[in-house]
Amino acid sequence: MSTLVLRFATVSGQNLHWLLQRNCSVTPAQLGWLYASICVVSVGIAGFFWSLGAHLVAPFAGLELLAVGAAFLSYARHATDGERISLQDGRLVVERETAGRRERAEFRREWVRVEPKVGDGSLIQVSAQGRSVDVGRFVRPELRPALASEIRMALRAA
Repeated sequence: MSTLVLRFATVSGQNLHWLLQRNCSVTPAQLGWLYASICVVSVGIAGFFWSLGAHLVAPFAGLELLAVGAAFLSYARHATDGERISLQDGRLVVERETAGRRERAEFRREWVRVEPKVGDGSLIQVSAQGRSVDVGRFVRPELRPALASEIRMALRAA
């Protein structure tokens, strides 16, 4: 495996790992702190206007905080989505996480087929032994053929 030129994978001893994730600029914890600060400012402003007699500002501030909170929650649920592909001990292991739900598929290296699902730019289908998993959601469509080629090369070289 040392002669392989790898673009997407990392090498750990005799194992290869591909980590495919969203490119998120804010972690869920940072988003929580941002939301808390927005709540403090919004409640402060609503309280100020409440004290001046504008009582309808508070319900609208509450609706705003609920809408922003729902949007932030949706973002945070998918911020850690990703795919992990590992080639270790003669097995190709594919783990996918979507909204906190994890799926795992394990294939014998000798029987794995790696091919586009439909055509150029489509997801990559990893299949063997009557099971298949689609990967590559977090890779740009034009880079998916290169990723599939790299996985194929690694499978042959292992």
